[in-house]
Amino acid sequence: MITAAAKSLSERPWMDRDARPQIVIEGVTKTFGDYTAVDNVSLNIYQGEMFALVGASGCGKTTLLRMLAGFARQSGGRIVIDGAEMSDVPPHERPVNMMFQSYALFPHMTVEGNVGYGIRRLPIGRAEREQRIAQALEMVQLGHLAKRKPHQLSGGQRQRVALARALIRRPKVLLLDEPLSALDKKLREKTQFELIDLQYRVGITFIVVTHDQDEAMALATRIAVMDRGKVLQVGTPSEIYEFPASRFVADFVGTTNLFEGTVRECGPGIVTVQCAETACDLMIDDGGRFSAGQSVWVALRPEKIRLTKQPPDGGRGNLLRGVVWELGYLGNRSTYRIKMASGKLVTVQAQNERRTSEWSIDWSDEVYMSWQADAAVILQS
Repeated sequence: MITAAAKSLSERPWMDRDARPQIVIEGVTKTFGDYTAVDNVSLNIYQGEMFALVGASGCGKTTLLRMLAGFARQSGGRIVIDGAEMSDVPPHERPVNMMFQSYALFPHMTVEGNVGYGIRRLPIGRAEREQRIAQALEMVQLGHLAKRKPHQLSGGQRQRVALARALIRRPKVLLLDEPLSALDKKLREKTQFELIDLQYRVGITFIVVTHDQDEAMALATRIAVMDRGKVLQVGTPSEIYEFPASRFVADFVGTTNLFEGTVRECGPGIVTVQCAETACDLMIDDGGRFSAGQSVWVALRPEKIRLTKQPPDGGRGNLLRGVVWELGYLGNRSTYRIKMASGKLVTVQAQNERRTSEWSIDWSDEVYMSWQADAAVILQS
């Protein structure tokens, strides 16, 4: 019988000290002349994870993916998959397969021809080959389109053909380079759930490279945020979003307000930060990691802020005042940019809970922004 605690560890093996990672990336570096694309990266990835590598263009995420696939050789460090060192293993002998951003479908082949291309050299009979093609197409729900050519398919259908072709060889690890970037917003969101469901059903490890933070947050069990070849933080989506380890991570993943300041005092569980931009002190929950006089940044997510026309009643929290400078209606929510007396712009997001065409808070309104001490996080400068 599996207890709740055991089940929790099985779903989060990175928290189990005895769990053995399926993929070990240890001190991996990749240089091109004087340029370092990947800089001493170390990661442990566990069997069955949907692991995401995120970062801006040129951060090294795709180069790292190509080294896993064997298309590029690391300049230093090692890559181990299922206990086997991969340095001298050619791409076609590695237990991985890669789905490219462009999908790379053959226009002259049918859907089943494209999917079966990956097993054309395997020593299997025609009947087994046809069975595996049918199974792969059924897996991505495209069996009824087996005879069509790529130009007769939608973007989402072409994406699924490429996915079936990558899965037909039954790899232990599937590498996906910007798998949903060619799809429109609504189809991309729909396909995210399909991809999660498929990965759960096949049970193999997916490593996804994307520059889209929202996509990584929706898909991944864990995320590695990269910048200039280095991994800055690894964690679950909620850890990365709610507890960023640096100013870069806070600013890169989602939208955040950053206030520069100096620690005035550290009380029991509360740090008081003196901030010139707000013309008042800010109070933040913290466990004593900082000391008086230390330069810090306060990171505050827009949805954590309450926006009102009147100052809220009582309560120990933070309170700022400003004027609505910019306003954007996004259907399910509205985004406000509030200009303070210092000129600092603060972004606030509010859920549109009622159906109305009238703004409760409009352009040029004087407003109050309030939040509790546990809503923000302090980051080192």
